[in-house]
Amino acid sequence: MKILVTGSAGFIGYHLVKSLLKDKKYQILSIDNFDKYYDKKLKLDRIKDLKLKDDKKNKRHQFVNLDLKNKKKLNSIIKKFKPLIIVHLAAQAGVRLSLSNPFKYLDDNIKVFLNILEISKSLKISKIIYASSSSVYGSIKKYPYSEKMIVNQPKQFYAVTKLTNELMAETYSGLYNMQIAGIRFFTVYGPYGRPDMAIYKFTKNILEGKKIMVFNKGNHYRDFTYIDDAVLGINNLIKKIINKNNKFHQVYNIGNSKPIKLLSLIKKIEKILALKAKMNFKPMQKGEVYKTFANIKKSEKYFKYKNKTTIDDGLKLFISWYRNFNKKFSKR
Repeated sequence: MKILVTGSAGFIGYHLVKSLLKDKKYQILSIDNFDKYYDKKLKLDRIKDLKLKDDKKNKRHQFVNLDLKNKKKLNSIIKKFKPLIIVHLAAQAGVRLSLSNPFKYLDDNIKVFLNILEISKSLKISKIIYASSSSVYGSIKKYPYSEKMIVNQPKQFYAVTKLTNELMAETYSGLYNMQIAGIRFFTVYGPYGRPDMAIYKFTKNILEGKKIMVFNKGNHYRDFTYIDDAVLGINNLIKKIINKNNKFHQVYNIGNSKPIKLLSLIKKIEKILALKAKMNFKPMQKGEVYKTFANIKKSEKYFKYKNKTTIDDGLKLFISWYRNFNKKFSKR
């Protein structure tokens, strides 16, 4: 059974490919272009961990270094591989960069997804899963966030691109009988996580004795989702879509459904590290929201999504990985 995964050097993509390789019935083609949004070393280490470069014995997995904006090459690769399903996780992530460089988001999130949809249409690949985001809920003040809500109040251009992806998927699904599912991820964290995310930055700076930037004085809330739970959810959704022939487009929340106040999160990190944070309090940043909170009933019902990891356990697992990954801090 052939699966194409884009963004395999990225955080969620790496963990998904690693998980899929445990099932011998899957043959995987993964694609990434090592975008320079954050330290390329981390992406290379993810690929190294997957043993993609020199592992000739692993014939069930092929990695291609490719910019997905190159439609001609992408079409050629997909045509040759003939996947049953595409899991499209490659995207330009991050809220803050979208304020200063919206054109990158236009190219990497909207134009690239159009390439995926058009190629899938022409090659008659009817099953697609793609990454959306909790950012689409924007300024909505009713909690928890449900997929039934009307989402038309984005707070920044990143959310606009993800909403656009959802509309594109809805249109292509209806026009061309494609079975497409979008996942609205809620702040996924864990080992090999993105360095621009709060948990990573807080851990790094506290260990280095540097100040951490605490926006809105730490009085906002985030629904943090541990990576293993998120990946298990994607796996369940893949199996569901592979075994179903319904032609439709749906979106699903993947979150922990237990929001935590930012100041409480910092205290938990301090306790695990046995170090006090030096905090620099700042006002709420442009484009940020006060609270995220996932209603996961739809995901639980459709593909048996479950959260198995508490924030305390998840933080311990992340910090243990971080200490090992950054050896110079392992004895502090």
